[in-house]
Amino acid sequence: MKKILSIAISMFVIVVLLTSCSKDSQEGTSMLNVRLTDAPTAFDEVNIDIQEVKIKFTDDDSTDNNWITLITHPGIYNLLAYQNGVDTLLATGVFSTRVVKEIRFILGPNNNIVNAGIIYPLTIPSGSESGLKLKINKELHASLETIIIDFDAALSIHQNGTGDYLLKPVLRIK
Repeated sequence: MKKILSIAISMFVIVVLLTSCSKDSQEGTSMLNVRLTDAPTAFDEVNIDIQEVKIKFTDDDSTDNNWITLITHPGIYNLLAYQNGVDTLLATGVFSTRVVKEIRFILGPNNNIVNAGIIYPLTIPSGSESGLKLKINKELHASLETIIIDFDAALSIHQNGTGDYLLKPVLRIK
């Protein structure tokens, strides 16, 4: 009986030590990937010119210095190419473990939609100036972290009274 109790206590101590070691190894850095996907829509194409992806670790809005630019794959992304479980890597970076408060997409001027084979410019109010912002409050852990942004093109594209198309983005974290 003493031998069984001794083995049980030893196993308990080993489990506690292994658990505490794994917690220590979680402190450090995290590789963050930001990916893009989309929900279906009736347009032929929805092309968004993404130039930079930035993140912010603070709630302080008093300065633009709090934004950190990720290693971004700039380009024109047809959102409709990323539907039904398909996504693409937009940006990546390595950071100490902490909480990402916001993501910002800085957009270029080459945004358009294709509807019934006709190309229409897509106006994005303040998209190239302040960018598209998304509050996320995502804690990074010591591992590979992925944030998938679902850019809902069907809910984001609006045609105004003059026939111009506007982007009022509906973005979700998946």
